[in-house]
Amino acid sequence: MNKKKITLILLILTLFTSASAKQYRDTWKSLDTRPIPKWFENAKFGIFVHWGVYSVPAWRKLEPGRYASYAEWYYARVMYNKKNGGRQFHVKNYGANFEYRDFAPMFRAELFNPEFFAKLFKQSGAKYVVLTAKHHDGFCLWPTKCRYKKNWNAMDTGPKQDLVGELTRAVKAAGLKMGFYYSIIEWESTRTHRTPSGYFLPADIIKKYKIPDNEYVNKVEIPQLKELVVNYKPSLLFADGGEWDGSAAHWKTKEFLAWLYNDSPVKDEIVVNDRFCKGMPGKHGDYFSSEYNDMKKSKKFHPWEESRGIGGSYGFNRAENLENYSTSAQLVHELIDIVSRGGNLLLNVGPTADGRIPVIMQERLTDIGAWLKVNGEAIYNSRRRSITAEKTGNQKVYFTTQKGTLYCIFTKWCRHIVIHLTETEKISRISLLGYSGKINFKRLDGNCLDMEIPCLNINEVPCRFAWTLKIKFGK
Repeated sequence: MNKKKITLILLILTLFTSASAKQYRDTWKSLDTRPIPKWFENAKFGIFVHWGVYSVPAWRKLEPGRYASYAEWYYARVMYNKKNGGRQFHVKNYGANFEYRDFAPMFRAELFNPEFFAKLFKQSGAKYVVLTAKHHDGFCLWPTKCRYKKNWNAMDTGPKQDLVGELTRAVKAAGLKMGFYYSIIEWESTRTHRTPSGYFLPADIIKKYKIPDNEYVNKVEIPQLKELVVNYKPSLLFADGGEWDGSAAHWKTKEFLAWLYNDSPVKDEIVVNDRFCKGMPGKHGDYFSSEYNDMKKSKKFHPWEESRGIGGSYGFNRAENLENYSTSAQLVHELIDIVSRGGNLLLNVGPTADGRIPVIMQERLTDIGAWLKVNGEAIYNSRRRSITAEKTGNQKVYFTTQKGTLYCIFTKWCRHIVIHLTETEKISRISLLGYSGKINFKRLDGNCLDMEIPCLNINEVPCRFAWTLKIKFGK
């Protein structure tokens, strides 16, 4: 080996060591310089799992409007609400003196099979899973050491199992990344500007269960976040609720992220969203998170993720019927749209209290997985094009790119797809994913490309819902 090669290798090793050893300070200016681990932008599709004590009543009246039918909000938006029928439902079925905490022993998860969950998620084509380790009700799905959670966690009551640990092991064994949702706030304890009383729940509940203000951050929030990271080594943390009330200083967000990026066992792997504290959404975090299509347009691109349920709720809602669920085609089309704009889709399933994933949700995931088996190369590891979609005929064509390749995804079968290319984009080959036959094409005036879709019978069409033309560029 000559001296030039040795010098180059040493230089590369020095740069790598220097980059990996970078220390981040607890300031946004420093934290925002951390590059997002590549796995997240390559993954494109993940599964959200909302599961907890709220899965027992599993009900909220269906009302118009985004966010209006979230059954996981039973404690704060249903059981004390006389206006939307929630109070009547609760009293009729459980009694006027039945507290939310009385549901915990009924959350037994007796049919929970973590290996089945992991197998289904892998079959769906998802690359990562995010479980609600703790939602706003404060109930923990793992045996936390926090003294305020005694008898309010899945090991002490209900399932008497470490649900976080069991699903984490199964998901990782299936080759998928594991992440956790963690609610920064708790309805029983933290204050809010959203209600006249300053709390989410009635005064008697607050008085009975409230964790002291001066202990919540230091003895619950931060220790629990570190407990999840150290014990289960997740690849992702999805915070929620902190952005409603409380600054970064209040929640100690920057101090925690500095520890996470510098000293945690997942410092090179972990990604976090932007909901830890006020002033963070759309400004700070490895990726920005939205739900039910509320991602705002930004002049500067930043990695992002859209989350949503298969129906109108995250937690299982028994009030929903077939018409309240998105079809497989609608979900595939949403995945395509989100990925074409550079985002990830985190699609939620809401298991039942006994630990089953409803069959209709299983079907939707299986259908998405079948589509991804054919078209996955246009989704995974792809990046957005400067023009993310283009109108052609009576439909939109969505674009994704990989080095030297443009993918054109269309949702209505037709005879011709016409798109615009630049003069410098020279075509070497065009193919239809899942189809081995030839695709005829011709360049028209104005840098238009006309691609002819072959006449195929139903048994020859490579998949359902949407199809992908692959344009390979070359000299």
